[in-house]
Amino acid sequence: MAQSRYQYGTSPRKVEPDYDRKTKKVTTKKPLQVVKDIPKQQVKVSGEQRKRQMKITVTVVGVFLLLLTISCRNSQIDKKFNQVQEQKKILAELQKENEQLRVSIENSQNLSNIEKVAKEELGMQKLTNKQIVYVALPKKDYIEAASEKVIIEDEKNWWEKLVEKFFNI
Repeated sequence: MAQSRYQYGTSPRKVEPDYDRKTKKVTTKKPLQVVKDIPKQQVKVSGEQRKRQMKITVTVVGVFLLLLTISCRNSQIDKKFNQVQEQKKILAELQKENEQLRVSIENSQNLSNIEKVAKEELGMQKLTNKQIVYVALPKKDYIEAASEKVIIEDEKNWWEKLVEKFFNI
């Protein structure tokens, strides 16, 4: 019985005894030989196996690159999304501040507020009758009407100018 290099199955291989059962004589067996690993150069692989291994390798590398690309793209999308969210927060803050400024401007345009600020901050007072000076202006109008008529001519191209000079139109 020839023993193969690999043992398939879960049961152990049977070892032949050192003696013959029938004659009960001790037989000398050949010493066990240690099987050395065969170098890769001596192992022959068929063309089909090489093609199959190459297809599997290319497929695995392709799937890896595809997943890597998807992962990189998702990280870029996340960065852009975070930037958009930050810009939206800044926009909301600016709109809130703008609305507050608009309200404060509307409040400051109130006539009573203007008068209050003038009195308190600038130290101004209302005029008395003694401080009022009236100025008389003549009712003559100093604006003169245009006496000349302005004519605006359209710019002519070089061909029209040439024809006009040639035919004196």
